[in-house]
Amino acid sequence: MINTDVKPFQATAFHAGEFIPVSDADLKGKWSVVFFYPADFTFVCPTELGDLADNYAELQNMGVEVYSVSTDTHFTHKAWHDTSDTIQKINFPMIGDPTGTVTRNFNVMIEEDGMAERGTFVINPEGKIQIIEINAGAIGRDASELLRKIKAAQYIAAHPGEVCPAKWKEGEATLAPSLDLVGKI
Repeated sequence: MINTDVKPFQATAFHAGEFIPVSDADLKGKWSVVFFYPADFTFVCPTELGDLADNYAELQNMGVEVYSVSTDTHFTHKAWHDTSDTIQKINFPMIGDPTGTVTRNFNVMIEEDGMAERGTFVINPEGKIQIIEINAGAIGRDASELLRKIKAAQYIAAHPGEVCPAKWKEGEATLAPSLDLVGKI
């Protein structure tokens, strides 16, 4: 799926107290994160979404929009937002995917449960998937690691011919692959 176009979809999200339409077209023209999680009103999910909400301002400063997605409805997202202090911190769109279309488009549907895997997808401004992370249901994700990966993806996009080594952080040295480096790293 890396470097493939996001498949077409149309959905409704809860965002800023309103229900809004969201489609694959909204993922183009900027960096985007599509953040799948199993279900509202659960256990690991609010910790992940709260962590993402805590880092949302930095993501916005990097030109990144976040879209969380579960197979719950946008109505359920509103109810969760209205009743959970953690979820009330969310300022990004929460996409409802009760038909599973979006979840299946990204190949993270757990068919026997009708819920999404913990899948994170980073999409570049051209609408192509650049990063995929999928965790088992009991393993929560870390927004700081996501930030690091997005910074690397953005750096590489702006600096063709360079690559980011393991554990690369913004401001550190990158590599320029060449015959001279073969066997010397």
